[in-house]
Amino acid sequence: MDFNFSTASEDPEKSTFGYVLLTATGGLLAATCLVTASFVSPAFRKHCLPFVPATNQQVRNVLLALKNRKGPVIDIGSGDGRIVLELAKNNYDVHGVELNPWLVAYSRIAAFCGGLNVKFYVRDLWKFRLSAYDNIVIFGVEQMMVDFERKLVSECKEDCNVVACRFPLPNMTPERVIGIGIDKVWVYVINKRTIV
Repeated sequence: MDFNFSTASEDPEKSTFGYVLLTATGGLLAATCLVTASFVSPAFRKHCLPFVPATNQQVRNVLLALKNRKGPVIDIGSGDGRIVLELAKNNYDVHGVELNPWLVAYSRIAAFCGGLNVKFYVRDLWKFRLSAYDNIVIFGVEQMMVDFERKLVSECKEDCNVVACRFPLPNMTPERVIGIGIDKVWVYVINKRTIV
């Protein structure tokens, strides 16, 4: 019996194509894992704050809540930047803070394409100082609102306007409530009277 085994490929073009295909597939898989990790990793934090885009009605309610307000605005957990961008279109001095670098990159590109002068920070909201802002917008989850309320009380300046979306602050009385259902926003003014 005569066995002929070849360690080299009979056709070098097939070998090159296979190598390119394997490299491209591996690169695509690695890129997918990298991008997906930034969306999944919040689930492993103390307060899981997933990205859920604001509805058009929520954006309108936030604009209504901030109508005639002066001073800088910060959107905590700015996601894809839609609140920040809409406020900037309405001449607010507004910034966004978001932990997910891909969402911040998307937001910065959208701001650039729209010719808007806004800033987005890749930061953990729990380590970001709020004292420079007169207006704060937060799309939170129910489990984090008690801790976020403590952060507001310790860091915000007197008469800071806070717009809480989706869930209210548990120990403060809102100045007003705008909207209904999932689109509802609660408007608070942080001062000694609102702290229970």
